[in-house]
Amino acid sequence: MLSKKSAPAHRIALETYPHVLRFGIHSPPAFHEHGRMRHRIRLPDRLGLHFSVREAADAGIGRGRADARDLARPFHGTRALTTPETFHARVRSFAPRMRPGQRLVGRSAVRWWGMPYPTGWLLSEDLEIAVPHEQSPPRTRGVAGRRLASSRAENWKVGRVPVVDPVSAVFSCAADLTLADAVTLLDALLTGADNYPGLIEDRPRYTRDDVASRLAAWGRFKGSATIREALGLAREKVESPKETETRLAIISAGLPEPVVQHEEFDGSRLVARVDLAYPQWKIAIEYEGDGHRVDKDQWRRDIQRQRELEDRGWIVIRITQADLRLPLEFLGRLRRAIASRAA
Repeated sequence: MLSKKSAPAHRIALETYPHVLRFGIHSPPAFHEHGRMRHRIRLPDRLGLHFSVREAADAGIGRGRADARDLARPFHGTRALTTPETFHARVRSFAPRMRPGQRLVGRSAVRWWGMPYPTGWLLSEDLEIAVPHEQSPPRTRGVAGRRLASSRAENWKVGRVPVVDPVSAVFSCAADLTLADAVTLLDALLTGADNYPGLIEDRPRYTRDDVASRLAAWGRFKGSATIREALGLAREKVESPKETETRLAIISAGLPEPVVQHEEFDGSRLVARVDLAYPQWKIAIEYEGDGHRVDKDQWRRDIQRQRELEDRGWIVIRITQADLRLPLEFLGRLRRAIASRAA
């Protein structure tokens, strides 16, 4: 209740901002300060950066404040302190309105697990949300709803966001994958490496038999033939998508398949772990990403390791993205190296 002392101010507010009659006395309009839109009513910290209109109401925030112009509206029924412009921010802004049974699926699930989806994310990309067959998929702008049988996928929560397990994530986007794309995703699924870029550290781990068993349980689905063929080409221990791309380029050129992450020892001392190698011919292929170039210590270790390998009779072929873009020169050099050692 307003005190007598505050009543005049109240009348002034009504004259100056007549639309507060619609919002209520405790929800005055936003105003500008140093070029930024601000609002006189502070939002409770517990709402966080992303919240639903229902959560705001439960926190005592009226609809007028929730509809104020200083808040973004990424999806129907959700609000955000700033417009979400990354994939992770888009997911987090939708999460407050997810209902029981809803979970990320398809390429959205692949991205959420940190696996290397073949195309980059765009702001216009819909979030893919699955529900069990007995539920209706969500229908709202920015979301592609679909049905997925509960028995086909395990439920996980990553960062408080419900998502299908990684195997189901790959299977549920298989229809849009090329063979090379599918091999790359399966390599990421099977790797036990902790340094694979982007992958969530506490993810579930799978063997080839695990994936084959799930593939048999799923039966036929769009893209299943691609996954089945890719599984035969997938390898464990891969440490980056570029290693997969390099290996597939070598195989496609008709050259023998190299060993993944070969370890070269001097007695009990590890000299080097090579991305791809032909140990029988002492030929090493190393992909150099930008991290090797900009990290001074890494660059020095790479040079020292190459010298040690060469001292032990190895041919070391270092390649970059430019070589994968136009691989004929790199593949020609590798072919000559193999010929020189296999003779």
